[in-house]
Amino acid sequence: MASKDKKDEDGSTRKKADRLSEKDLKAQRDLCVLGPHGELALPSVSIDGYSLELREGEEFVGDNASRTAFRHMLDAWRRVFTEMAGKDPMGSKPTLEIGKQRLDEMLERDGPAAAAIRAAQDDYALQLAHVTKRFLKHKTWKGVERVIVGGGFHQSEVGEQAINAAAKLLAEDKVPVELRTLHHHADDGGLVGWVHLAPTALLQSYDAILAVDIGGTNVRCGIVVTHLHKTPDMSKAEVVKREKWGHASEDPKRDELVGGIVDMLEKLLAYADKHGIRVAPFIGVACPGLICEDGSIAGGTQNLPGNWESMRFHLPRDLCDRLPTIGDGRTQVCLHNDAVVQGLSELPFTQDVKRWAVLTVGTGLGNATYTNATTTAAAAK
Repeated sequence: MASKDKKDEDGSTRKKADRLSEKDLKAQRDLCVLGPHGELALPSVSIDGYSLELREGEEFVGDNASRTAFRHMLDAWRRVFTEMAGKDPMGSKPTLEIGKQRLDEMLERDGPAAAAIRAAQDDYALQLAHVTKRFLKHKTWKGVERVIVGGGFHQSEVGEQAINAAAKLLAEDKVPVELRTLHHHADDGGLVGWVHLAPTALLQSYDAILAVDIGGTNVRCGIVVTHLHKTPDMSKAEVVKREKWGHASEDPKRDELVGGIVDMLEKLLAYADKHGIRVAPFIGVACPGLICEDGSIAGGTQNLPGNWESMRFHLPRDLCDRLPTIGDGRTQVCLHNDAVVQGLSELPFTQDVKRWAVLTVGTGLGNATYTNATTTAAAAK
């Protein structure tokens, strides 16, 4: 929350802003939003690339393995089963309105609905295996030994089975890559990854940071406790409090979405204050798109409301203006790609390989590749 006014030595109470010139305020605000944004070189890992867009004809390859693609596959199989039996095996509700938990229940019960889901799983596994092989042929993916599959799809039994089936197909084709799912809950991965991007010196003085994960369907904000002093690799970092907003159903404007994020962050800061959690004056924001060093977004935000690539829009500055201080410190906001951040949540668990990648299955298919500075195998020699 914004810090309270402080008393001057003469006993009068004035806001800090009143004692600064407009020039000083602008310089201070600029310092808080300088970043670094979209950082690619970290002490223990380099981010080799992200948001790779491969095409097959007029379509992006990655779109064939998105959560949206799975829903289309399931729709197609529902029509097939309906034509054969004269009755939709999954009832009258549109596929998009059937939640993950409900699909898992249908799969467990067996019968025509389960058969349709299994057929869609098989189709999806083929597509995910194909997409993985296509990415592995690109120069930025050369030498990748492990691919982490994140996003919300793997959080369901339906999704996990489909991903495991894709891993089996890759093994049968003797593709030298291991397919694994994210360690963290899908709602947490894109928040936890920020502990590996935040300034280490800052983390050492506080218990936690604030993190934001902006997606095409949901926005998640959370308090991420680092546990840095117990586990220096931050493998025990966790989200202790989270706010989630399914903004897509409300169709907010861009500025309304930013305002909603600020509201969630203020709730989280109130929670931290109540529970004695020392939150650093740092907000890590993950969102789709190509992130520029100055904090602007160059492309890839088509699933977000409004124009996020406008020259007049600067998300870090907007957040700093609306939430200027956290505790006694000026708020620092850093921006990075959502797939990159989610992948970094796996950093402590990928130390046995040199090159690895992430695929995030959501509204679209996010991707990023990494190279570790060293590995446990190399360190043991």
